[in-house]
Amino acid sequence: MKYTIPILVFASCPSWVEAVEPGWLKTGEFQWKASSALIAPDNSAAVPEVSLKDPTVVHVKGVWHMIATHRMASGKVDMQQLSFSDWNEAGQAKRYSLGLHDQYHCAPQVFYFTPHRRWYLIYQLADKKRKLDFGPYYSTTTTITDPSSWSKPEPLIAELPPGVERLKWLDFWVICDAKKAHLFHTCDDGTFWRWETNRDAFPGGWKGPELVLKDTKPELFEASATYRLKGLRRYLTIIEAIGDRGRYYKAWLADRLEGPWEPLAASRNKAFANIENVTQSPEWTTNISHGELIRSGFDEMLEVDPANLRLVFQGANDEEYRGNRYGSIPWRIGILEQVAAEK
Repeated sequence: MKYTIPILVFASCPSWVEAVEPGWLKTGEFQWKASSALIAPDNSAAVPEVSLKDPTVVHVKGVWHMIATHRMASGKVDMQQLSFSDWNEAGQAKRYSLGLHDQYHCAPQVFYFTPHRRWYLIYQLADKKRKLDFGPYYSTTTTITDPSSWSKPEPLIAELPPGVERLKWLDFWVICDAKKAHLFHTCDDGTFWRWETNRDAFPGGWKGPELVLKDTKPELFEASATYRLKGLRRYLTIIEAIGDRGRYYKAWLADRLEGPWEPLAASRNKAFANIENVTQSPEWTTNISHGELIRSGFDEMLEVDPANLRLVFQGANDEEYRGNRYGSIPWRIGILEQVAAEK
């Protein structure tokens, strides 16, 4: 089945034109239509892949650039980059292993940092040589079209705060406002945290962490993503949760990245995206997991169009999800497109 995604005019700077608030901002109610599984792990590779997951994507000069975690049957976990102009051909796009490190690294986020005129790739890395195990690292390039051009990993946070010997952290996310860069992350334990630094000091100078939200582990799990709502001067955060019928997303709103964050669609019965509010044809997933909204630009402000929400996500059906160890789940990548609720 062919999948057509609307192409917007992509800009590299935020728009300050006031937009009309969509209904979901008031009701917290969402309906989605899912594509088929568009990109699957390559089982025919020299070293077969088990899963392709954690997608991050930008659209530049008519080309989509996606970077994702790929797990191989050998147990190795690192990242691949794919570029394509048509989502219907994304599954056939050439895949480039980035090879940034010989240890476990995954969960990427990509954006263009305008002050430096460079692309930044944020990810977690299991560097056993530091006390920053699974901590946030970054690579940069001036040429996103060249997967071999990414620089070697550097720690985003060079040392832990005084008195802290170890942090349990993962799934890092950077977003900027006019004065600061903000680093959000989850911990797989029901907590959600924020660090900050001046834009002029980025990628260094971080202060934190500050606890943003706290709940039980299943209710506030991992894979957060935060965006500025274009034209509305408001921010949206989505965080993955775990339920009886699989993984799904919740959502919160704030007027500032410092918070406070108010629940919008933050329960199993009223979720941002779960199996109950997603229509599929054919049905292929019971999980809406580790995803990223498609941005209206590609810079550090991370704007999304509130009238045209689309979520690139990883999916797997119930048998695949429950019948395997997590590392053996054959995650595939699809897209959710928001549809108007029936009146």
